Amino acid sequence: MTMPNESPETIVVTGATRGIGRGVARALAAQGHRIVLTGRDPSAGAEALAEVRAAGSPDPALVLFDMSSLRSVREGAQKLVEVCPRIDVFVHNAGLWPTRREIGDDGLERAFVVNHLAPFLLNHLLEPQLVKSRTRVVQVSAGLYIKGVVDLERTPKGEDFHAIRTYCTTKLLGLMTMPRFAAKWAASGVCVDAVHPGVIRTNLGDRTGALGVLLRLVKRLWRTVDQGAEPVVRLVNERPEPAKAGRYFHELVEQPLAPVATNAEVASRVWDQAVALAGLESTQRPASA
Repeated sequence: MTMPNESPETIVVTGATRGIGRGVARALAAQGHRIVLTGRDPSAGAEALAEVRAAGSPDPALVLFDMSSLRSVREGAQKLVEVCPRIDVFVHNAGLWPTRREIGDDGLERAFVVNHLAPFLLNHLLEPQLVKSRTRVVQVSAGLYIKGVVDLERTPKGEDFHAIRTYCTTKLLGLMTMPRFAAKWAASGVCVDAVHPGVIRTNLGDRTGALGVLLRLVKRLWRTVDQGAEPVVRLVNERPEPAKAGRYFHELVEQPLAPVATNAEVASRVWDQAVALAGLESTQRPASA
């Protein structure tokens, strides 16, 4: 039986209705924390909500919105403000490995939005709550970022789409903004780090045909969801000094970011483009609860 946590925290996990996000939510629920799940599938969300409640989460909640739609992300941010007057931990877990080029409602390639632009927008929209709560932010990344290729003209609309490289590139873009968030938030006590949880046996990146058969065979050798959740949960429970934030972990080991992610001039352009594409110059943030 799980003992009640004497000081439970409110932890938001995006993309928590399946895969590693669900594993992270389940593990943190077992520690007695209040878990707020986000996802876009009501049925999967209801199952995950029941699961974290059974694991010991007090008063868990489910907030439904679509990370591939900036309008929906804005609506989701407002819902999170209402559900979470305080956010102790925010886990950016939602991710998409596309099998084909798909353009969303914003005229942008879906993985570009889910993996990069939506988390960027959420960080800005929820900044008042993050600063007020001195939130611990954990960004679930991917070691494949090193294979990414930054093309700010073509990538947003998927004009350079590739079944593998698009995932790598959009994860890279997210990592390139992470150190700037760390510096921006350091004085306020908000601490952000990123982690590659390992190669995990989930549905992410599933394929059909002969490649799909081969991938399913190979996946049997990969880490389980619960094993993949371990590095994320460890970072959630760690409280480093904000001055040390902006770190990248490959599973449990801290590593310097590869040169492809540390070009300051390119990173500045990535940031400025994200501000423009997300409409942040004219978007009102949700009011603080």
